[in-house]
Amino acid sequence: MDLYKAIRELQEEKRRIDRLIELLEEHLGSGKEVRRRGRKAMSAEERAEVSRRMRAYWARKKQQEGKTGEPGKPPEATS
Repeated sequence: MDLYKAIRELQEEKRRIDRLIELLEEHLGSGKEVRRRGRKAMSAEERAEVSRRMRAYWARKKQQEGKTGEPGKPPEATS
């Protein structure tokens, strides 16, 4: 087997694969939505809603801490 011929064939195959990769990357960048892993993007309205809920959550936590005097401890029942 001619090693030079094998090397040339492999280089040609590499060029074809590189071109296919380039075409696929162009297709992905053509405005098509790319699947993302992890968290989904939130709209401004969704972020505002989460912010409102978290402010209310922390206000309740702070109020509970004020009643017990100790952070993280629920208010004790009065008899």
